[in-house]
Amino acid sequence: QVQLVESGGGLAQAGGSLRLSCAASGRTFPFANYAMGWFRQAPGREREFVAAISWNGGNTIYADSVKGRFTISRDNGKKTVYLQMSSLKPEDTAVYCCAIARVATATIGWRVYDYWGQGTQVTVSS
Repeated sequence: QVQLVESGGGLAQAGGSLRLSCAASGRTFPFANYAMGWFRQAPGREREFVAAISWNGGNTIYADSVKGRFTISRDNGKKTVYLQMSSLKPEDTAVYCCAIARVATATIGWRVYDYWGQGTQVTVSS
């Protein structure tokens, strides 16, 4: 089994930056074999794909709404995935969750992700 714990959320002003981290626990879980993703959910809205990264970091995909502003990366030695968020907008306000996919390639569909963190709140003020 594996557990995911997000950190780095908080309050930011529009135009500012935040860096989210997601650390995986589980000594025997082969973290490096699987793609990772970030999703977000704002109040009253459905869960939304944000970004994903392949098992070795060689391929990344982004939602159009964050492309050019957010960067996903991973450190397999630390079993951690990051989301660097820049040029934040009020519409980025949401709970951000990381997840581990059951495949190695970066993927958008949330149904492909098996393990989820509890999430971290990001609030962007105008």
